[in-house]
Amino acid sequence: MTSVQEKQIRNFRMKGIGYKAIASTLGLSRDVVRNYCKSHGLDGYATEVVVNLKEQMQQGDVCGCCGTVILQPAIGRKRRFCSEKCRREWWAAHPEESRKKEAAFYEKTCVYCGQHFTVYGNKNRRYCRHECYVHDRFWREEEGREPYASPARSEEEKHE
Repeated sequence: MTSVQEKQIRNFRMKGIGYKAIASTLGLSRDVVRNYCKSHGLDGYATEVVVNLKEQMQQGDVCGCCGTVILQPAIGRKRRFCSEKCRREWWAAHPEESRKKEAAFYEKTCVYCGQHFTVYGNKNRRYCRHECYVHDRFWREEEGREPYASPARSEEEKHE
């Protein structure tokens, strides 16, 4: 059994799917799926497994992404994920869970291309993407524009 199949078995069990359905979907025998589930604490009725894992995730006993048991540190903040990889995967799959403040969204216009864009948390951003920055900063001579003056220098010249 591959690690991809193991992950799929875990995901299917989290959704409340039984051994036989998982086995037919993945092309494995029912016994292989059942034995894997028993050895990883996913055995029993599928609906009960889902409820138990959700309770354990809320209590912080298992990883919020993959469901593996987490050994919590004696001091400090409780861990929610077993690894950095799981943390990144979970946040990539659940962007709606982040608590972003409305006041930190800024509507900007790109200095190079003039495109309107929204940025979060950086009111000083000037470009919509990295390519615009590179063109504006380093390709001025090729495009026949005046030499680049940094924003800090241009502010100093205005005050003099």
